[in-house]
Amino acid sequence: MDKFSDLLKIPVFDLKNKIADLRKESLNLRFQKSSGQLEKTARIRLVRRQIARIKTVINNKEVEKS
Repeated sequence: MDKFSDLLKIPVFDLKNKIADLRKESLNLRFQKSSGQLEKTARIRLVRRQIARIKTVINNKEVEKS
């Protein structure tokens, strides 16, 4: 899991790629949960929060540009 300060150093393009990967993981986790295969249900929450952190960093960088 990346810290907020670490995410600030990453370019926006890479952050958007990271969001795409996390969304795919989130989808897989939800499927596993619905089929009863998911053992670590807390991972869903962590992925969702990581996506929110990355979106916040992207928005902050866009505000700084304008």
